[in-house]
Amino acid sequence: MSLLPYPRVTPWVGRLIAANAVVLLLMQTLFTSPELGAALAFDPAAIASRPWTFVTYFFVHGGLFHLLTNSLILFFFGTAVESRMGSRAFITYYLYCGVCAAVFCWLLSFVHDVQPFIGASGAVLGISVAFALYWPDAPVFVFPIPVPIKARTLVIGLLALDVTFAWLLPGDGIAHEAHIGGAIFGFLFFRLQALSRAEPPEPRRAERVVMVQSGAFDSPEPRRRPSPVPRARARKEVDTSAAELDRVLDKISAEGLSSLTASERRFLDEVSRRKKQSL
Repeated sequence: MSLLPYPRVTPWVGRLIAANAVVLLLMQTLFTSPELGAALAFDPAAIASRPWTFVTYFFVHGGLFHLLTNSLILFFFGTAVESRMGSRAFITYYLYCGVCAAVFCWLLSFVHDVQPFIGASGAVLGISVAFALYWPDAPVFVFPIPVPIKARTLVIGLLALDVTFAWLLPGDGIAHEAHIGGAIFGFLFFRLQALSRAEPPEPRRAERVVMVQSGAFDSPEPRRRPSPVPRARARKEVDTSAAELDRVLDKISAEGLSSLTASERRFLDEVSRRKKQSL
């Protein structure tokens, strides 16, 4: 796969990849007991006696190839998603997708046979859904396909394959149900988040604004001669605006662009418009 180049791995992506690698190394060298592996795997039939497996299963992998596959997808998609969401929101979302993938499989086990499974694929599919929602048209190259695939198309295609194989090839050794659960709950996370932040529409203003995150530019407005403002008042307004801009930029750095409220987004738009008029 090939996405936009990110120069370095983001904090939680690096920690998750390292943690998964350390667990695999320990389980193949020091803790090789099959009983330990079974105690960490998620088994819907034994969940009453092993509730910790809602979390432990997605830190355990069946071998080097299994680990590399999940690590590569997590690196390519996760670095972009963590940069967009912020590190704290990213790790919360990752754990949420992993746990909810297991919950989905447990509920599904009442009507469909679900075998015990391990691996971070459910959480990783949730990260892939986040990427596709943030950048649906981003081109993704998947070997050996010679042409790029849109991120949205790729994730939908992977989910369709999981549904098909879970139905036609049960027990093939791949946790298709966990993939489906991670993707579904990842999608629900964003939909519920959008609903919780929805605000009533505001009256349309006469002036046009430039959305900072959109990258689009409106045609310039005719300049108007500013009315004289007392120097002390102007200096106070500049200091207030600078302090507010610093606060908003700090919030973006810590929590991601999606954490901004509607008023904070309007403030960034206004700052962008003023800078363009001053050029």
